[in-house]
Amino acid sequence: MEERVLSVQSHVAFGYVGGKAAAFPLQCLGYDVDLVNTVNFSNHAGYGRSGGSKTSAAELDSIFEAMEYNELLRPTRLLTGYIPDAEALTAVSRLAENLRKKKPELIYLLDPVMGDAGRLYVAADVVPVYRNLLPHSTIITPNWFEVEILTEISLTSVSALRRALIKLHKDFGVPNVAISSIPLTPWLSESLPSVIRPPADSESEHLLCITSSSISNDVQPSEVHAQCVPLLPGYFSGVGDLFSSLVLAHYKPSNASSLSSVFPPSQMPFSDAVSQALTKTHAVLSKTFEYSGLLPEEERSVTDDEKDAVEPIRKVRRMRGRELRLVQSIDIIRGDFGNSMRRLQSWSGFWEH
Repeated sequence: MEERVLSVQSHVAFGYVGGKAAAFPLQCLGYDVDLVNTVNFSNHAGYGRSGGSKTSAAELDSIFEAMEYNELLRPTRLLTGYIPDAEALTAVSRLAENLRKKKPELIYLLDPVMGDAGRLYVAADVVPVYRNLLPHSTIITPNWFEVEILTEISLTSVSALRRALIKLHKDFGVPNVAISSIPLTPWLSESLPSVIRPPADSESEHLLCITSSSISNDVQPSEVHAQCVPLLPGYFSGVGDLFSSLVLAHYKPSNASSLSSVFPPSQMPFSDAVSQALTKTHAVLSKTFEYSGLLPEEERSVTDDEKDAVEPIRKVRRMRGRELRLVQSIDIIRGDFGNSMRRLQSWSGFWEH
């Protein structure tokens, strides 16, 4: 069956974030992609200055209605990302509900892009709209801060992480959760099984990617898998957008039988998809980091708020050199990493108290 993705997220003229980071990988992996832009900007906000406009709720409704009237609203998969305000998100929510009613088997990956590192970069009134939208999703890919915002639970212990996952699965009805990047703080590192924990002699900082797929079991509400990846220094944009698109691209529920020797049946398709997405995202990011290190010195300046304020072009050049090397990574995107895949491992004992 031909697969078609409706992608509703931000657009930039230059660089790779939002739809620009998602469409190319999806197309490389065989998907037709229909793009609806929630903003039309010159570049991402990390540059310090951008031009363009946000798409209003009325404009989004007009696009969706015309597509439906012309029988062009025919996705097998839905991907939503950055949506800046509650009115626009409400329009997208109506779309998701409409698609779900007409096609219950629709695979919907909801990336609740709200903020990072303790800071919201969307209007606060989107939060309750996202909570109402969660039950329509198949997969969500929040970062740790977005999990805290959605669940109102601070992730400061394993027990808090358990409570947050239970709330997402049971209260909000989300089948599959991938927390894309959690800083590997001591409380988290010490609780990990040895098969997941980084080597003791590792000098790199690490992030943890964790997946949770709900199961019909009151004792153990989900299957949990995780894997660590080294943290690359510096600021990069579009990484979450790339990750989410690759999760959606590789999520193949029908593949369960072929993976039965690797994963438990309730988890196989999702943990495998996230393993592939994590592997490829980190490989693209590593390629981008290596490229940025070869640039002229004026494009490799370190972050310095005072100097950047006096000479804004410093920041622009630094951001420009750290745009994801997507086109140059086509072999990575299409590749089969086999035994070198960063495969997520079962977090045995996660639900033990």
